[in-house]
Amino acid sequence: MEKFLWVCLLLQLPSLAHAGASASAKPSPMNSAGLVSDAERYARRCQPQSGSRIARPQGTMLWGTKRDWNTEKVAEERSSVLVSADLAPLRRAEAGVTALRLDGGHLVASPAPEAGNAMPGVVGTVLQGTDSDGKPVEVALCAAEPSPEDPGTVFYRIEAWNAVAQEWENPCVAVGRVTHPRALAVGGVWDASGAHQDTPGKLTFACENGAITKCIQWGYKPWERRDGEPLAELHQACTRMARADYCGNGKSHTRQDTTIDLYDRFGLVERGEWDPAKASFEAAWAPDGATCLARTRDGRALATLLQECPNRFQTDAAGTPSEGEGEHCTVRRMNVSPSATVLRNLTFAAPKGAASAAKGP
Repeated sequence: MEKFLWVCLLLQLPSLAHAGASASAKPSPMNSAGLVSDAERYARRCQPQSGSRIARPQGTMLWGTKRDWNTEKVAEERSSVLVSADLAPLRRAEAGVTALRLDGGHLVASPAPEAGNAMPGVVGTVLQGTDSDGKPVEVALCAAEPSPEDPGTVFYRIEAWNAVAQEWENPCVAVGRVTHPRALAVGGVWDASGAHQDTPGKLTFACENGAITKCIQWGYKPWERRDGEPLAELHQACTRMARADYCGNGKSHTRQDTTIDLYDRFGLVERGEWDPAKASFEAAWAPDGATCLARTRDGRALATLLQECPNRFQTDAAGTPSEGEGEHCTVRRMNVSPSATVLRNLTFAAPKGAASAAKGP
């Protein structure tokens, strides 16, 4: 039976109940500098939260995190209050635990316990994190919930210390029905350009409303292999595609609720039945951005896009073979082998104000 996947770019995941670890402590006054003491800060982590917290959707995101603790502030889309965390040393952990390690899609305490002893948990651990400006931010693991589809992949409820408000807050942006979004722990770091760096000892807490986690849920787990080949490049290309990051510079070109159909050359996700009256070919993708482009997802003129990344694309020469059925490119990447393409996508229902491909450069 042919597999296919229709996905909404801003996937609305069902809201799942999750339990948080509670901690009780008698509040202590702030010091003379107006800062909460270390003991009080850690005692207040992972407290039960009210469901009335207001969060504002911020469009299609890479990490799925808030751009700034001040949600009223207009921040650049490649900003984040949390971009990475260190697996060691830990700020707080169970007795004997000195570090965490990633085992596929979940975290494990390290070192391993002696024979006969129970494996220590990771909930309650506080890690040292970093925001997009390189400033330190502490991150607490408040709950762990295995994915129903894959118990080896665990969602974590996390909180980060907001030094401005002197409070622990969920750094993930709530969208739609996901009012308390969780995060996956993924190895390495994504920088502001959207590029993944396999940095030893560091991980990314990827919130479920961001492209990193969406692509994992769509079938591209970067820690897994297919026929001996790692899926890391497919996952990276998917993060570019999910955000319509054509230039590979971390800038998205999409609108909320744009429906797409994605498929890859390895057959993990195959293209569904294609109706040209409902959908049109948009682009082909490599880990560093689009390799072939027929139209923009948000409707801007191709000429405008090409000004954003000059010397990257060239107008497709007449007679160049198409990628496949209905896959006719308007522009192509220069000096890139066709084998670099690992993903393709169609876009359903042209967005308002969409420019015709014929009006490209």
